[in-house]
Amino acid sequence: MQTLKFFPDTPEFDAVLAQSVEQLGVGGLVAVPTETVYGLAADASNGLAVASVFEMKGRPQFNPLIVHVSNLEMAEAIGIFDDKFRMLAERFWPGPLTLIVEKKPSAKIHDLVSANLPTIALRCPRGGAQKLIAAFGRPLAAPSANRSGKVSPTSAAHVATEFSGEDIVLLDGGECEVGIESTIVGMLDGKIRILRPGLISAEELSNCTGLEVSKAGEKTGIIAPGMMQSHYAPRSKLILDCLQPENNAAMLALGAAEGHLNLSRTGDLREAASNLYRHIRELDQMGKDSICVSPIPHEGLGIAINDRLARAAAPRERVKGE
Repeated sequence: MQTLKFFPDTPEFDAVLAQSVEQLGVGGLVAVPTETVYGLAADASNGLAVASVFEMKGRPQFNPLIVHVSNLEMAEAIGIFDDKFRMLAERFWPGPLTLIVEKKPSAKIHDLVSANLPTIALRCPRGGAQKLIAAFGRPLAAPSANRSGKVSPTSAAHVATEFSGEDIVLLDGGECEVGIESTIVGMLDGKIRILRPGLISAEELSNCTGLEVSKAGEKTGIIAPGMMQSHYAPRSKLILDCLQPENNAAMLALGAAEGHLNLSRTGDLREAASNLYRHIRELDQMGKDSICVSPIPHEGLGIAINDRLARAAAPRERVKGE
């Protein structure tokens, strides 16, 4: 693993950008910071490179990847946008919003990326990630840079721990601003549905499009990334809606609640989201039987936080050696 500093306003940025483009061009993998979490990026048109992402993560190939683009023009070469989804892209890109649209037959995206679905997940990230895609000139397939089902990384140190010894270039852009994955939106039964909640709320999406926006039903199936029941999970068992920690348990608090770590002592949900994965990782390293989590309000960004916590707490099959 080679770690490079990746801050756009530094003198060495152009050289790091060129080296990263070269790595992607030969089918290599690059761990890149975005405003949400770090992504493990590969050329979305290169089947061998995309297969390497699935293999390195241990990700099942029925779970599609998000394709990251540098602008709406690049996205429209891949997917079919109606007026409403174009409005969403123009309003929220670059930013933490992923749109599920019909894939064009002419799209130069390998079928592995979309898990052979007729749709494709598209997002335009902010900052250095957007600059990297623009410099590369082709879309990047980039799921979170962690082993499949585990806690998402929000710092370069998290990625380095997860993939120590692997042949990737790690771009260190500091801590991620948002701290949880993007809102994913699709069209189901002629209506806009949130397939995965995130920073951008249903109200904001509705205000932009003038349409009612609702959550997808439980029986939708996996039609987008981040929809598996068990996901984002630490080794320790996660127990939700706790007022006090159980025996031999760590405590993840919010607001005035006492705990080993506090997502936000003021109850600020943006701060809580940005701290979520980092704090879960830190508590997981304590080796306790379980991690108890204070109640999180089911409103605003709390909807997305509760979604991640529920998936992290869901029963899962343990892999030998975990």
